[in-house]
Amino acid sequence: MSIYKLHYFNFRGRGELSRLVFAAAGQTFEDIRYERNEWPSNKSKMPLGQMPVLEFNGTQLPQSIPVARFLAKQFQLAGKDNLEQAKVDAVVDTIADLIVKYSPARWEPDETKKKALLKKIFAEDLDKHLQDLDVLRKLYGDGGPFFVGNHLTLADLYFYNTGQNLLQMDENSLNNYPWLKQNREEVEKQPKIAEYIKNRPEMPY
Repeated sequence: MSIYKLHYFNFRGRGELSRLVFAAAGQTFEDIRYERNEWPSNKSKMPLGQMPVLEFNGTQLPQSIPVARFLAKQFQLAGKDNLEQAKVDAVVDTIADLIVKYSPARWEPDETKKKALLKKIFAEDLDKHLQDLDVLRKLYGDGGPFFVGNHLTLADLYFYNTGQNLLQMDENSLNNYPWLKQNREEVEKQPKIAEYIKNRPEMPY
């Protein structure tokens, strides 16, 4: 039997996407969470000195997106064929571009600078990235509520988690994109995802 262990901090961050994949698949795994003060003594145990790290049957895999993509392929959430997988990857990489744009503001320690950066991002940059996602869902979604092929994939799980970050920063951030809001609602309605969200501990970003 395959054994999965996911190492990450005790918050959502870059590890939550893989947790959502496990949840959607109904796959049991060892969710190994570290508090900040535990990290220095464990850092050297990770291949690149960073997390998340997935242990799969004794092999360590670093980097959040490759880990999530591997898991999605394992559990048939990556697309039904090579073309669908490429479509899912296109959406995933477009979401990653959005995260790169807002991450500096999100982690800015100075609250005054943080507010100014977020104001600029939401006023000038957010629409471009959300419009790009809207374009891709029209191209690949077959008229349904999911990004690719009218069925749940890694792309939907990634946007679900990213959308939560956006809404925490600005509760109105998705108001002009009703399909994107619907997509998150459809993900949340999936029975296994709903159960996971109901029972997961309260966590920051």
